[in-house]
Amino acid sequence: MSHNLIDYYKAIESTSVQMLTAARMENWDEVVRLEGACAVLIEQLRHESRSQVLSADQRAEKNRIMLSILRYDAQIRSLAEPWLSSMEDMMPSQLPSVTLH
Repeated sequence: MSHNLIDYYKAIESTSVQMLTAARMENWDEVVRLEGACAVLIEQLRHESRSQVLSADQRAEKNRIMLSILRYDAQIRSLAEPWLSSMEDMMPSQLPSVTLH
């Protein structure tokens, strides 16, 4: 079943909203699960974009959606930073220490 390209953008936007909601609830397992779902949607979008072209109206809608996704992503990253820092503190460094001269 072939979908319209704009449908993929809308699905990615919707999943981004769900990721933000999960991040606000500090449900990081759900954020990671949804991130995987986004990756699948993005791959499907890439595949379909080889054979479909967006109209001018659809390109405008795509731009609106992309800006929204970027805003959601920035909010998710802001919420995730403390969690990621705590994870780094709990894990011993896997990299050898390097001394700079």
